[in-house]
Amino acid sequence: MKRPSFSQKMRSAIQLAVVAALLAAATAASQITIDTRTGTVINGTTGTAATVDRRFSQIEPTKIPLTKSELDAKTRLELIRLLQSEQGFAMRPFPRGHKGLTLAANGKLEPVGEPYLNMVTSEGLSAKPGDRVVLTDIKFEHSRIVFDLNGGPDRRHRFLRHVQVGTGPIMNPVVQGDDPEPVGARLSLTFNDHVPELTGAEVKALLAPLISFDVKTPIQAFTDTLPPVLKDAILNHHVLVGMSTDMVLFAKGQPENKIREMDGQMPFEEWIYGKPPKDVEFVRINGNRVIRVELAKMGEKPVIFTDDVVEGMMRTDGTPAVPAEKPKTKTVELGDATERDPNRQAPAAPPSLRKPGETLPAIDKNAADTRVGVMKPVQPVKEKPAPQPGANPDGEPEAQPPATPPAAPAQPPANVQPPPADASQPAPAKPPATNSPN
Repeated sequence: MKRPSFSQKMRSAIQLAVVAALLAAATAASQITIDTRTGTVINGTTGTAATVDRRFSQIEPTKIPLTKSELDAKTRLELIRLLQSEQGFAMRPFPRGHKGLTLAANGKLEPVGEPYLNMVTSEGLSAKPGDRVVLTDIKFEHSRIVFDLNGGPDRRHRFLRHVQVGTGPIMNPVVQGDDPEPVGARLSLTFNDHVPELTGAEVKALLAPLISFDVKTPIQAFTDTLPPVLKDAILNHHVLVGMSTDMVLFAKGQPENKIREMDGQMPFEEWIYGKPPKDVEFVRINGNRVIRVELAKMGEKPVIFTDDVVEGMMRTDGTPAVPAEKPKTKTVELGDATERDPNRQAPAAPPSLRKPGETLPAIDKNAADTRVGVMKPVQPVKEKPAPQPGANPDGEPEAQPPATPPAAPAQPPANVQPPPADASQPAPAKPPATNSPN
């Protein structure tokens, strides 16, 4: 058996060194550091801090003055009476699970950043920002107050479910029946050494970064968790590309019609708002995000928006995810009509019946008849109104037609006897003539 030469050993050592260097470079390139206190994600190659979703970023600490005296039993009962079953609105996502979120009084939130997102992903979501939450249980420990939200994350009688009672071989469980899966969350408010004397208003103020107890409508509670620009868009009923379906529902309500179609291999859903002759808005949704908005108005060109402007607002630094080089607004032309710039282009000629290149005959100003040329406007003939009696009382009296005397009744002949007044009665008999004696 031949032993490897010195050159072969050197060659193998160099190859192993090159492979080790490549593996080290790949590990350094893929290294990502996460600050668990602030939630900042740092890239190992550049050392620059990356951005995270603002919903999972660190909160702004409160500044509530706290006393040094320890909480007594009377104040504890008063807080339970005031805060039990109190309702509020979630300002951050609340994950399920026994551990829950931990908020330091006038301090930071734990966890934040990537661990916060992983907890929501692994345990499930109990309440999203804007949802109504209820303080169902309050527990006081040495230096913390534990709040169970929406029923808490634990099952009822979780220890008694393992106990059975019976005689002989027949055993019956103490707790019978299956309770539904718990969907609540847990929030712990921690203090330095002990729980100080607190009022109900002070506890609500300390929990304000996570739960808002103000009297609000659901849309107000939801928009208060969003950036100002996005909040104004929802309150003004505008839909932006990149919005979630919840944002669209709060901004526009339920659509009048929904259409499911395919764009190549991508399925999408078209939400239609409005009907002609009013403005019609087409909102295209893929998954849970708006990818296209088309606005159509009567007599105007449809305008299409495809640039995502919401993703940048939801980042911690407010920068867009993709640098906007130019606006991606697409305008659809109606027919072959083109717009003219009145500052640089002359107006279009009015419509005419002349053929292309045809000119009007010249007009001789000395000629008697100058009707040849541009047609003048036609003057309609005004009808003379009929004279009305008494329309001109101060003028001369109007001529009256000559009056004709009434015709005289015809006289009957002398030897004709007039008819009787009543034709139905016979005329009286004429007495016979008698000769008088001489």
